[in-house]
Amino acid sequence: MSQSLKIGNKTIGLGEREVVQLDVAKLYDFTEMSIPIEVIRGEKPGPAMFISGALHGDEINGVEIVRRISQEITFKDISGTLILVPVVNIFGFNSRSRYLPDRRDLNRSFPGNPKGSLASRIAHIFMKEVVSQCEFGIDLHTGSMHRSNLPQIRAYLDDSKTKKLAQKFGAPAIVHSELRDGSLREAARKRRVTMLLFEGGEALRFDESAIKCGMKGCYRVMKEIGIFHKKVPPDKKGFKSLLLQDSFWLRAPHSGSLRAFKDLGDSVKKGEVLGVLQDLWGREKIEITSPEAGLVIGKTVLPLMNKGDAVFHIGTASDLSHPTDGLYDLEFFV
Repeated sequence: MSQSLKIGNKTIGLGEREVVQLDVAKLYDFTEMSIPIEVIRGEKPGPAMFISGALHGDEINGVEIVRRISQEITFKDISGTLILVPVVNIFGFNSRSRYLPDRRDLNRSFPGNPKGSLASRIAHIFMKEVVSQCEFGIDLHTGSMHRSNLPQIRAYLDDSKTKKLAQKFGAPAIVHSELRDGSLREAARKRRVTMLLFEGGEALRFDESAIKCGMKGCYRVMKEIGIFHKKVPPDKKGFKSLLLQDSFWLRAPHSGSLRAFKDLGDSVKKGEVLGVLQDLWGREKIEITSPEAGLVIGKTVLPLMNKGDAVFHIGTASDLSHPTDGLYDLEFFV
């Protein structure tokens, strides 16, 4: 990393800390919309890493994680460069929406195009000004509307460097996730940026357990790559992240009201009943069973189900003798 770093119209040297408002577009009334960025540079050179939130505008746990890290950390705590971006999708954030005004998904618009759609232009600016100046990154997410996720890392585990950082993060679960076309992870990998995606909680809600888990994980990764000097929270003895090679959604076989018997972090046996769908009188009951053993890594928080709605997200692995109910309670990871 060079002695000086330029983002937008500001140049930040070693031992300096600056907030940058990165202009991306204007509203109809010409109000400027900008991505808020804080750059913290240690007095000594070292790696560069970004931590970003609200790539989907309604996923706000990441906003709080970044805010708390910003409040706690000083440039004396680090070597190298830390770039904090609490909100990437500023349009979606201000409208409490996952998407951009044109309903495009920013996380399917990378690496972007300076002459493309609004989403493509924002993606291009973020790649150019932030991602391309880093060697590491953590992107913070939650479940989508009416869904909650167990705190977890999603990463391309076939890459040994990525897998090692995923394990250092210390979330309850690590899910192998292929690189999707247009995603930030795919664009970052093509630029040799090692990146993790953290999921935890649900949209438009602050989840304290997920926030604490995400914060501690970010600090552990920063310590591992040599940016952070201070002590980090150790892993709880006897507990480790469960590696999951795949996942699938169980969907409602019938419309009705849901009674869920399983919660986030619970283990599931093949053929086990995870919940029932009922009519208004409770006279007709339809069981939801799992076709495979696994771990509940996501679930709906909305009990009113239409046929085909997603109900439980199950992570699977070749050996699931390790997890038992209670082992993945968040108290062990926060």
